[in-house]
Amino acid sequence: MIGSARIKLRPWQQAAVAVGSAVGALLDPRRADLIAALGETTGKPAFERVLERMKRNPEGRAVLLERPRVISSNVGHAWDLPENTFGAAYARFMGSRNFSPDDRPPVRFMDTDELAYVAMRAREVHDFWHTLFGLPTNLIGESALKVIEFEQMHLPMCLLSVVGGTSRFNQKQRALFFQHYFPWAVKAGFQCTDLMCVYYEQHFHEDLEDVRRKWGIIPAPTAPK
Repeated sequence: MIGSARIKLRPWQQAAVAVGSAVGALLDPRRADLIAALGETTGKPAFERVLERMKRNPEGRAVLLERPRVISSNVGHAWDLPENTFGAAYARFMGSRNFSPDDRPPVRFMDTDELAYVAMRAREVHDFWHTLFGLPTNLIGESALKVIEFEQMHLPMCLLSVVGGTSRFNQKQRALFFQHYFPWAVKAGFQCTDLMCVYYEQHFHEDLEDVRRKWGIIPAPTAPK
């Protein structure tokens, strides 16, 4: 469900939701609903730019036209694909963590159906990006992926998430992130293709390393021991 739960906000209401969501997300980064609300209420200009880029890209236009959803009924076949494929790697990532693609919160604060879909798409491809970049779902991995997401979409929420995430690091984690993961993430996010213009589901059957090369993906480095 993308649009049926949408709420029209006045500017002051939008600001209030943004501030409340930011404070709540900083206090509890596990609140996906607050992070989603923050992304929507602060990210409209960024999502508009992403939408325009998708319209100019052949594969991006196909995504906008067909509006695929990353939900169990649409991606369940990934679990049956050969081990070397992108789809199988995604299935392993999800299965090893008991994640469900159906757990994403709905979009509530976008003005149009098109923007609502782009916001939902950005939310739903998050785990594809984890798979492609080989990032874990711990605090360091999520913070590194938010750096890449910021470079790809320029969403204020991504920058705020990095600030909030790194503020919770201990000294060892902070040194590891800024010396090891942050420089890699900056380079990886800059070098890869426009990831919002990729129709991932049409590439499930392809070899994981082949799609990484095709899209300019630099996998995350191994953490030093």
